[in-house]
Amino acid sequence: MENTTELASKTKTKRILKWALIVAMVIVLNLFFNYTVSLLYKAPVFETFCPVELTNKAYVNKEQCVTAGGMWNETTVYPMPTEDGRPTKAIIAQPQPQVTGYCDATYTCQKAFQEATSVYDRNVFMVLVGLGVISIGLGVWLSAISVVSLGLSFGGVLSLIIGSMRYWSDMQDWLRVAVLAAALAVLIWIGVKKIKE
Repeated sequence: MENTTELASKTKTKRILKWALIVAMVIVLNLFFNYTVSLLYKAPVFETFCPVELTNKAYVNKEQCVTAGGMWNETTVYPMPTEDGRPTKAIIAQPQPQVTGYCDATYTCQKAFQEATSVYDRNVFMVLVGLGVISIGLGVWLSAISVVSLGLSFGGVLSLIIGSMRYWSDMQDWLRVAVLAAALAVLIWIGVKKIKE
């Protein structure tokens, strides 16, 4: 009786250790992918496009703002009445609202930064999808070693998810379909080839 209980306990422990190893492989594989990509391919830096000097300067009129590459936003300020609701002397003397505004100094450079970030995210997406498909392919190819196979396969799936989340909102519809069709075709080919073996 004790041998059966011990055997069941060892089997349960091995199963838990197996899944712990698989989860660890999934996490480390994706950390490796993402940190390697960020090391070899640097992300755009906001300050490169919009220097700090640009944002620390006060722009008091539309001409200064537009000349610096900003966008002037006009606002209308109405004089506030006093607490008892009667107009103040300033309101009586100047009944017209005052037109003022503020400058969005980073308007132009922010657009350039967003475009560069979109291109960067697209390229990282392509790399992560490629690495994900390769990982899944290796997982299928190494199916004799179940822990490694599952770790690589799930790691590849997570890489596909991370890459998609990173660029999906900026991606053009035709590119979404093309990349996902290619990834699906490779996965089906790998699956059919390995199942036949």
